[in-house]
Formats: sequence, structure tokens, C-alpha cells
Amino acid sequence: MCGICGELRFDGAAPDPERIARMSAALARRGPDHAGAWADGPVAFGHRRLAIIDLSPRADQPMVDAATGLTLVFNGTIYNYRELRAELAARGHRFVSDGDSEVILKAYAEWGADCVSRFNGMFAFAIWDRSAQRLFLARDRLGIKPLYYSCTRGSLRFASSTQALLAAGGVDTTIDAVALHHHLTLHAVVPAPRTVLAGVRKLAPATTLAVGADGRREVRRYWTLRAQRPDAPRAEGEWIEEIGAALARAVRRRRLAADVPVGVLLSGGLDSSLLVALLAEQGGGPLHTFSVGFEDVGGERGSEFEYSDAVAERYATAHHRFQVPNDALLARLPEAVDQMAEPMVAQDAVAFYLLAERVSREVKVVQSGQGADEVFAGYFWYPEMEAAAGSDLERFRSHYFDRDHAEFLETVAPAYGGPDYTSARIGALLARPGADTFLDRVLRLDVTTLIVDDPVKRVDNMTMAWGLEARVPFLDHELVELAAALPPEFKLRAGGKYPLRVLARGRVPDAVIDRPKGYFPVPALKFVRGDFLEFMTGVLDSEACRRRGLFRREYVDRLLADPERHLTRIRGSKLWHLALLELWLQRNVDRC
Repeated sequence: MCGICGELRFDGAAPDPERIARMSAALARRGPDHAGAWADGPVAFGHRRLAIIDLSPRADQPMVDAATGLTLVFNGTIYNYRELRAELAARGHRFVSDGDSEVILKAYAEWGADCVSRFNGMFAFAIWDRSAQRLFLARDRLGIKPLYYSCTRGSLRFASSTQALLAAGGVDTTIDAVALHHHLTLHAVVPAPRTVLAGVRKLAPATTLAVGADGRREVRRYWTLRAQRPDAPRAEGEWIEEIGAALARAVRRRRLAADVPVGVLLSGGLDSSLLVALLAEQGGGPLHTFSVGFEDVGGERGSEFEYSDAVAERYATAHHRFQVPNDALLARLPEAVDQMAEPMVAQDAVAFYLLAERVSREVKVVQSGQGADEVFAGYFWYPEMEAAAGSDLERFRSHYFDRDHAEFLETVAPAYGGPDYTSARIGALLARPGADTFLDRVLRLDVTTLIVDDPVKRVDNMTMAWGLEARVPFLDHELVELAAALPPEFKLRAGGKYPLRVLARGRVPDAVIDRPKGYFPVPALKFVRGDFLEFMTGVLDSEACRRRGLFRREYVDRLLADPERHLTRIRGSKLWHLALLELWLQRNVDRC
């Protein structure tokens, strides 16, 4: 797990090494174990390494293969690298390191751009092919690893974060009106390739981008998720058996692909508890588990320790419990915002940041339960959408959008208005072929698009801010493909995630399985009052906010007058949405 950056010039000039150094410095927290740089003609790379597999200097990057003329910078983990290494060695390739990075280089030399279809893992990487004078960028199927880029007339720059691109300078930081519409209606999700900044773009999941030294580009999508029933019907028991085997395999891969200990973020919910159970069954030494809790606010509990403690006790894990008071939460909040590659409004972003700080003192790798709710239909709005009437878009929009278009126009200044960009984009994504039912289409949209920015991005950003690698077995693409073929009514049974409940029974305490769906709770960011209200008021009443002119003042004043009354359809604070966006701009853009 690492931070990567680089630049390809199209204008005959060489990349500025100082610019690469600034980009790399902005990524230092993602990779504290080694810093490397490399340049050759029109291209230059920078790399920050978090050493997880092959801890020796032989696996440092940028990694140059003189025999093939290929150079790599890579962020992520290829879980099937050992199998691929054996296959490539049988084809005559020789290796000088024992990690997964060199496997990517040899795989590209052997199979070219098609190598990505052979990888099981999470990855964002860049390869410079000297003979072809071509830069090849790739991102994993589910977008677990980030990859941002910025184009100018004379160059293309890429990096693991927006902050690294901003550090290089020359980025157009005006607000993208289309992205702003998405951001304020989809819980801060901005589907690729846009971001809220007009000059920063991101490579879509399951996509490669090849760029020649002449500036010509070729974009290719290499994987598509189908949500359709198999030709041969399967009985319920067969589905459960297959899903159980696929999940166990995903968990095992994510434990074995490491030369350091692997822990678990144990929230106390079904998903992370099941991961603990499966890991314990597989053996392999003491298992470290980690939980975090916050103060109760507005009658909503801020911790789930009673559930996580029960799981930790059952499997005798080395359990670490952290309680964060609200004053510490508020004091550290700006730090977390500094580490967001894009503004994130989910309450648990700062929770992950504070938890990762503590966890990174004990281990360098953790498994996390993110993705299970989207893959196996665990959220409350799925059955509500299923029961609703109307078109696909109407059913989805009425239970998911934070703001209808009319309210969006009341929220932003006239310059950022325009048509209903979000409805158009979501409607088009729902209408894509390859899904049998409405709920199939919704879950496919969630897994391939919405989850990428929420929660996958925040898990990456908040853990990597502390040099901690988070692995998400529920987003193993083979498991995701199997789950997408599962009839949606099977997933919805018993309150959602029925297959996981069946797999957990007997492994996890019944109280954890049968409890109402929990969320990583940070009540102070939902029930806004006291110091938190004062803080958000200060952000939205600041000179910088008024000068920016992004929001209509009458709308801001309405939210400030009664913040707890204005919640989104999925129970987020509308005031926090605005304050977070403005705070992110102040701390990450205005300082550039």
C-alpha cells in the first residue's frame, strides 16, 4: 500500500523534479517506509512505500525492469500474486524480488493491457513503456484504490490524492457545477471522472488509460458487473455454500498476502463480526481486533462496544477498545478533512481517522467489513425502494437523494444552477443493460459507482493517513460477481443480508446477528448542537465562505436556525454537508 504520483510531458520538455518532489511529499503519510523518484525523458514518477509484502529494498519503487524497458509505481495489493508469479516464471520470466509489484511488471510484459483482468486485488498503478513511449494507468474493478489526474496543454499528472496534484500547481480549482450537483444530492458522491474541482479528474473503476508521449489517449473499461440469474437455477443451500466458500477464500487471501500481522476493524456489526469468526477458524496466530466509540447525543448511542466485546470474547482476540470524547472529536476534525482527497460528509470519516491512528500503532494491515451492505442489500432504503411505485429513477430518487432538484437550486448560488444533472446521470446508470430487476439495477449502481466514493474512498483515505492498509474482503470481485447473480429477494430476507446471517449463525453471538442494523455512529455530526453547531456556524459565516459565494445565504440561515430538523432521506445532517464542503475547500484549495 502506497502513494504514487507522476507526470508525462507532451511538449518536449522534461518534468520538473521539484514538482514531483512536492507531489511525493503530499503523499508521505500514505507510505512512511520509503520514498523513491525516477525520471526518463518525458516522464517522471514518485513513490511513497508502505512495506507489506517483501519488506526488503528489492521491492522499493519506482521499480525498473531494464530487460523489458518498463517502470512501475503501484498502490495496493495483488492477492493472487503468488499464483501469477508461478505462471509467469513458467513462461520464462525471472524475478529479483518476492512481492506483488514485480508481478505486475512481468504480467504487463507478458499480456500487455490485458494483465489487469488477471489480477485479484485492489490496485492503482502506472507503467511507463519506454519502447512504446506510452504511459499506462489502471484502477481495480471496484475502485478500492484511488487514482486522480490533471491535464494541461503540455502534460498529464497523476497521483493518489487531490492534494498531491494541487501541490504540483497549475490546477484549475474552480468548482465543477455538474460535480457540485452530484455532491449535494448523493451524500458527497461524485461519480468518475469528475470531482468538485474542474481541473482534477479521477480514473473510473475497472478502467485503464493509455497515454502516448504525443498526448493521445485511449480509455478502456475491462470489467462489467452483470446482475442476472444463472442459466441453471440453484437451491438456497447451494447459494449459501458458494457464498460461504467465496467469502472464506477472500478473507484468507487478504490475510496471507502480507509479511506483517493482519488485524480486523470490529464495529460490533454483523459484517466485521463474521470476518473475525472466519479468520479465527482459519488459524494463523493471535488475532488483533479494534473498536472505537463516541459519546451519546440526542438519544443516539455513540458506541457498540457491547456487541464487539462479545465477539472478541468468543474468539479470545487481542481486543483494543478506544473511546473518543466529543471535545477530542471536534479538535481533530480539521486534521481528518486535510486527509480527504475529496470532501466526505459521512459521519464515520473522522471516526475512521481517529481509529486508524490508534490501530496503526499495533498493526500495518486490517480487514474491514465495508461493502457488505451494498453487495448483500443491508440498508433500510432498499426494501423501501422495492415497495415504491414509479420509474426506476423515481423509486431510487425518492428514497436516496439528499435534495430534490428544486431544493438544490435553493441551496446554491445561481451560477451553479442548471438542469438536474444527478437525475440524468443516475437514470442513465440504472438503464444500462445486464441487470434483471429493479433491485438488481440499484445494487449494481451502488456497488460499481456510489460505494466507490462512499464508503470505500473514506476507508482508504482515513486509514492511509496513518500508514495503515485496509482490506475489504466483501469487495472481492469474485464474491461480488456471485452475489450479483443471487436473487435480490433472497438478500432482502430477514431485514437484509440474509446469506450473511445464515453464515454467521453459530459463529457469531445471536445478539449481533439479530440486532437492528447499526451504523458507525458519530451522533455529534448528526444531532448538531453546542460546540459543533458553533464550529459549523463559524465555517459557514466565515469571510472565505461568503467571498466564495457557493451557497445562498437564506438557505444557510434556514439550516443554522434549526439544524436538527433538516436531515436527508438517509438521516444525514444537511448543515454538516454544507459546512464540510466549505471547510474542505478552505483547508485544501484556498491554501494552495
